[in-house]
Amino acid sequence: MAAFRGPKRWLWRWRRNPLRRRGDALESWVLLVAWVFTVYGGVVTGLAATQAVEDGLTGQRAAWHSATARLTEDVPPTTESGARIVWAKARWTTADGAPRSGQVRVRTGSAAGTPVAVWTDREGRLVSRPATAAQARVRASLVGALVGVSAAGIPFATGRLVRAGLERRRLDQWDTEWRRIGPLWSRMTS
Repeated sequence: MAAFRGPKRWLWRWRRNPLRRRGDALESWVLLVAWVFTVYGGVVTGLAATQAVEDGLTGQRAAWHSATARLTEDVPPTTESGARIVWAKARWTTADGAPRSGQVRVRTGSAAGTPVAVWTDREGRLVSRPATAAQARVRASLVGALVGVSAAGIPFATGRLVRAGLERRRLDQWDTEWRRIGPLWSRMTS
C-alpha cells in the first residue's frame, strides 16, 4: 500500500506546504514548461522534417527519369587498381533532344557504343538513381527522428540550466540563513 501514493505523489510540487518557498514553485513551473516544450517541440519538428524529406524525395522521383547513354570510348579490360567498375565518358540526349555528355560508371572491358542506363534531371544533368518509396520512408523517418531529438534537446538543456541556477540560488539562501541562525544554535549547546 505504501508504493501507491495516488495523485498527491505526482503533483507534490504544486501542493500547498508552509515550507515551500517561492523558488520551489518557480522550479516546478520551469520543469513543466521544459518538458512540454521538449516533447511537443521534438514531436512537431520531427514530423515536419519527416514530411519535408519525404516530399523532397517524392519530387525527385517525379522529376528524374531514366535515359540511355552510349559510351564514347572503349574501356580497358583491366585497370591498375584491379577495379571492375570505372568511370568512362558517355553521351545521351535530353527529353527535349539536346545532346549531353558526362562521366558514367561502367564495367571494365565495355566497348564504345555500349548502352548504359543513367538517371537525369529535367535539364538533362546526370543524377543518382532516385530513392524508392520504401527507401524514402526510411530516410525521412531517420531524418525526422534525428531532427526531433535535436530539437527536443534545446528546451531540455535550457530547463536543466535554469534549474541548476535555481539550485545555486537556493543553496546561497540556505548559506545566508545558516550564517544568521547557526551562531544562535551553537550558543545553546555550549
